[in-house]
Amino acid sequence: EKDFIETLAERLQLRDFNVATALSGDEAIKLVEENEFDVIVLDVQMPGKDGVETLKEIKNIEQLSQVIMLTGHATVKTAIEGMKNGAFDYLMKPTDTDELIEMINNAYKLVAEQRDRIRQAEINNILKKRGW
Repeated sequence: EKDFIETLAERLQLRDFNVATALSGDEAIKLVEENEFDVIVLDVQMPGKDGVETLKEIKNIEQLSQVIMLTGHATVKTAIEGMKNGAFDYLMKPTDTDELIEMINNAYKLVAEQRDRIRQAEINNILKKRGW
């Protein structure tokens, strides 16, 4: 899986994405605790915590981040569990890079819209407090 992660990271970096990688669920959680990510690509099967458990913890830390789950062993049950826990979507491995990039862009648009709404609500609240 390390080779897959490195190859995918290189492909995304070539398309001007900022990429951080983790080899386990615990590493991914630590990265999310220390950084702000708009979109996270997460494997369902990882050493230690599985992808669904990692997803739950990530969503507790950063609710706005959108998580795309990758799996070579998808089951309907796993997909449903991931979606219930806030996954943006699922892709089967091996994944088509263009399809993943399209999904990342769609997830990013959702995050950007959510952040804009939050900023606008904060501005409106400040203006309201000042009587404007």
